[in-house]
Amino acid sequence: MIHNILKTISPSSSRGETSPSEQNASPSSATPLRDGSKARQTMERNTTGKPGSPGITGGNNGIYPQGRSNAAYPPQGGVMSASCPSASFSIDDIVSEAYSGYPDSSRRPVIGITANVCGEDYAHRQAYFRQVTEAGGLPVMLCPMEDARQCASMLDIVDGVILTGGSDHNPLWMGEEPVRGLGGINPARDRFELLLARLAYNRNIPMLGICRGIQTMAIAFGGHVVQDITSRVKHSQDAPKGEPTHSIIIEPRGGGGEDMYGVLGNGVCARRLFPHYVNSFHHQAVDDAGPLFRVAARSADGIVEAMECVTGHSALGVQWHPEQMGREGLPLFQWLVSEARIFSKSKSLHRRIMTVDSHCDTPMFFAKGVDFLSRDSRILYDLPKMDEGHIDAVQMVCYLPQPKLGQRFSECVDFAVDGPASYADLIFDKIEDICRQAPSRLSIARTPADVYRDKRSGRHSIILGIENGLALEHDIRQIQHFRQRGVTYITLCHNGDNDICDSARGCQTHGGLSSFGRDVIREMNRLGIMVDLSHAAETSFYQALELSSTPIVCSHSSCRALCDHPRNLTDDQMRALAAAGGVMQITLYHGFLAKDGEEATIDTFIRHLYHAIDIMGIDHVGIGTDFDGDGGVRGIASASELINITRHLLRYNMPEGDIEKLWGKNWLRVMNLCQAAAN
Repeated sequence: MIHNILKTISPSSSRGETSPSEQNASPSSATPLRDGSKARQTMERNTTGKPGSPGITGGNNGIYPQGRSNAAYPPQGGVMSASCPSASFSIDDIVSEAYSGYPDSSRRPVIGITANVCGEDYAHRQAYFRQVTEAGGLPVMLCPMEDARQCASMLDIVDGVILTGGSDHNPLWMGEEPVRGLGGINPARDRFELLLARLAYNRNIPMLGICRGIQTMAIAFGGHVVQDITSRVKHSQDAPKGEPTHSIIIEPRGGGGEDMYGVLGNGVCARRLFPHYVNSFHHQAVDDAGPLFRVAARSADGIVEAMECVTGHSALGVQWHPEQMGREGLPLFQWLVSEARIFSKSKSLHRRIMTVDSHCDTPMFFAKGVDFLSRDSRILYDLPKMDEGHIDAVQMVCYLPQPKLGQRFSECVDFAVDGPASYADLIFDKIEDICRQAPSRLSIARTPADVYRDKRSGRHSIILGIENGLALEHDIRQIQHFRQRGVTYITLCHNGDNDICDSARGCQTHGGLSSFGRDVIREMNRLGIMVDLSHAAETSFYQALELSSTPIVCSHSSCRALCDHPRNLTDDQMRALAAAGGVMQITLYHGFLAKDGEEATIDTFIRHLYHAIDIMGIDHVGIGTDFDGDGGVRGIASASELINITRHLLRYNMPEGDIEKLWGKNWLRVMNLCQAAAN
């Protein structure tokens, strides 16, 4: 990540930096900009990742807005000079100028910049504003707030965050006593910015930490900062602020992997060390990046100079001050604004479309006393995480484990129940209780119309499902009972053959569907319940596909062509499913995405998604995470990160209408067809 941003500036290129006197002069006196076309082409990364197309700010290779001369830097926009000789003192004139381009169709992403606390004033350097503006963003100041809820509300209006430089951190935040070399601290900033970093991360908001900011990120996420470094390289320069005074080495990602969005544009990780030159104004430094970050650059004396997030979040920290480095510092701000633009577009799209996850197993944790209405670290799905992931609805299933030979069902579950059916009823009772506690925020949806009504009313939806037809207890009448409870699909089996059909992990007890299983499918068709064939053997799959009078679904499966697992669908199965009008929901269980020994990431998931689209067509593919049933990969580790799927798809230039289909339109279409066909 850091390599791909910084490699755009040649170590020997001119810096285009201004002297201290020039920095204080009006923008018209700025130093002329020399050629930087390579930097502009490489860093101009939009959703195509191609140089020369409309980039971060549009026009002129992505650094300068259309119509602006490349003749000067710092930019002439962003900071208004009261002494400008061309300034107008006619209110009508400046209002006319504001409306001359109204409405402005090119909304700029809002970048929140943390403020310094100076006595009774909040402030920060204009250089931050200039760089953000030139990169195509709209800078706003984030002033320290005492109230955590106000801090959270502040993040609702921004698309990216810059944690700025400034004072030392109070070492008590790291459980340490102060050393003699500790400088001045700023308690208001410490509390606010540590909280801000955590909340921004949970909301997937792109972040850039600068100097103190990289240290804030390290402390906030379990890393460590040295209070007063000792080193042979001078890290607090006396030279002008924009003058580089020492070198750093960009460290390639271990294992030769890709950076966090390495599948796009120039995102191939460095295969060699890459030198870069930076300014330096610090005496504290990160020495442990923590579990969520990796060290991405060091100075010649080993001091950490940059770190990047390893979980798929758009988060970078640098120890130097790129806001002071003119053109050479601009790529980091372009990266942030580019990420913020995609994030903003993703949020906007999720507000306008229906987003449905077709499978989660959160009720498996009910016996542990989890709290779905609050943030609960024991589960991957809860209401706050749905908010953060911008997810409207989830199919919450009652999973019933298949007892082994000679084992009673009551021995397989944590509640004292008479049997599978009563266990399913107990789970659904508990889900109803959860919804009753928060009727303005959460509702049980029985139909697609209910789901859309909930979204219009500002509520999330829980849609009920059953995973394993064992719940029927070999009684066809139970299907009607569960339909009346709101169940919209039943996964016919799980890991092991049952009395309905053979499982992909079974021993071919029936050679496909049993006689009872055929009756079950007919009754499900009659009552409008979707037939789910995830977990089913191929023989069961094809026989059910032929028998069912309505389209069938696979609520959480992946592609066998990419990961040879019996639970995954072959290309032939996928074609047959699409031909019958059904839908396949790609899952996030790592064992169904990557071969043994390989790490499954969001990129792996995206490859499965695109393979399914290539085989089946866009109208027959969706998303079923299997969260809390072992689903979750790097980049999409919980419901709070589901918006990252949309961010990736937008980077691939997938049309919004296709993203809408994947996120629930296809799934709800099949649900509606099945319910409409019911007698």
